[in-house]
Amino acid sequence: MRKLMFILLLLPVAIGLSNVSWAQMTPDPTHWSYEVKKKSGDQYELIFHLKLDEKWHIWSMKPGGDGFEIPPSFTFKNTPGIKTIGTIKEMGQPKTETMEGVDGAVTFFSGNVDYVQTISAKGKLKISGSHEYQVCNDNMCLPPKTQQFEFDIK
Repeated sequence: MRKLMFILLLLPVAIGLSNVSWAQMTPDPTHWSYEVKKKSGDQYELIFHLKLDEKWHIWSMKPGGDGFEIPPSFTFKNTPGIKTIGTIKEMGQPKTETMEGVDGAVTFFSGNVDYVQTISAKGKLKISGSHEYQVCNDNMCLPPKTQQFEFDIK
């Protein structure tokens, strides 16, 4: 009887750990590339291109839902000669819908999405920083991931 109780107590832990290890074994379904476009004068657009593998999505920067969704965020290292203008804009086809297990409607992107930050830059500079994001499919969400980036202003 004690063995049965022990197994019944251990079973949920084992199942939970198997889900965590499965998420860790899943390759990152995101493919990021970075581009600089000159707008005019000393203004540039820093473009974060994201292509997601099929059946995966990334939350919008304003995802809605129940507050457990982790939206993408972007952090720029302080670089003399660089000034950000406005905030990062999402460019893509957002979808808003209800999902099982989430309270309220959520907004997300599938396929491709660009994140665009306008800056003012004086001279040739390197702009670096990191972005954090979480991606999900119909079965699970991967743990949040932080990735480094770098842009060259020429």
